[in-house]
Amino acid sequence: MANFPSKGEFIAIIAMIIATIAFAIDAMLPALPQLVEEFSPDAPNRAQLVVTMFVLGMGVGTLFTGPLSDAFGRKPVLIAGAGLYMASAAAALWAHNLEFLLVARFLQGLGAAGPRVVALAIVRDLYAGRGMAQIMSFVMIVFTLVPAIAPLIGSQLVAIGGWHAVFLAFAVFSLIVTGWLGVRLPETLPVERRTDFEVGKLRAALSELLTHPIVRMSIIAQAFCFGILFSMISTVQPIYDGFFGRAESFPLWFGGIAIAASSASFLNAALVMRLGMRLLVTVMLSVQVLLTGGILVLIAVGVSGDALFYGFVVWQTGVFFQAGLTLGNLNALAMEPMGHIAGLAASVIGALATVGAVLLAVPVSLMFDGTPLPVAIGILLQVLGALIAMRRLNRAETAISAV
Repeated sequence: MANFPSKGEFIAIIAMIIATIAFAIDAMLPALPQLVEEFSPDAPNRAQLVVTMFVLGMGVGTLFTGPLSDAFGRKPVLIAGAGLYMASAAAALWAHNLEFLLVARFLQGLGAAGPRVVALAIVRDLYAGRGMAQIMSFVMIVFTLVPAIAPLIGSQLVAIGGWHAVFLAFAVFSLIVTGWLGVRLPETLPVERRTDFEVGKLRAALSELLTHPIVRMSIIAQAFCFGILFSMISTVQPIYDGFFGRAESFPLWFGGIAIAASSASFLNAALVMRLGMRLLVTVMLSVQVLLTGGILVLIAVGVSGDALFYGFVVWQTGVFFQAGLTLGNLNALAMEPMGHIAGLAASVIGALATVGAVLLAVPVSLMFDGTPLPVAIGILLQVLGALIAMRRLNRAETAISAV
């Protein structure tokens, strides 16, 4: 393809596009205390909804952005999504109450669905098999660094210009990355390969996914696992700040834990071919039951101070580590029987799992009482829900194999 960027530049463009999502979530965390003080001093838990409302918008948008890019091309849909993302970030600067800010965050998440889905579609357009796996491995190496540094960047932005500076940084970062893509990357889906956007196709795909027992249980388990992750992310900063009194060191702890937990993806790559996706997911969820039970025991017997803090750090690391050993595998399990509608299935599965996770995580955030106890109870219930879904998935697979 003429004037196509080098492989290294292409990887950098895709990685930065996807990184806008992690940046929009994790850089927001250090701003939560200011948002509480300005918008909801009498109901501090409501400020945590700035995380989950963004994810909700992204989940809803995921349902449509894949099929739209199949119909109109990758670049127009990605640029339109990025435009909504930037406009919503700019609108948030004028928020005069929390409700306005939450609407802006929902719309920002809706726009983020464009980069989230279409960037992966661009990779699929140009690479396949091991070539695609190689590209995605390099992209993910870059992507895993973003959660590690985003809270630190966010804390510096808050120190310089308050929470407004964080939203301004979202818009500027997206503008730079989208401009880079617009100038350097040609359209990767030619007109002759495009398909019409039809609501009927989405409806048919949704029906097929939900009536297939293995796919259905995989989506449910994935929603629980995403819910666990979002429950932790939305409450972790208030716990470090209000409960442990470590607000200043929070970005460093969060970054170190994110880097340590990123090794789960490498471990999964090394083990999945030998042990299989179902076993890895089940074992990791079982370990998570033990870790979450452990933190509940520490709280119940009255452990406090540094001992409880370091126990919490181990548990938080386990929650993040679990994501690397469950989410990719569960998505692959859901996609496995859907090869004939892979594009539509990817959009529908991503939307259902993300929206389901938000519905699970929001009550946990709202029950937060300044201690890790409600979060730990909520996460334990979600882990048990995921294990039940995996048990039913295995039964469904056995029944199908016996036919």
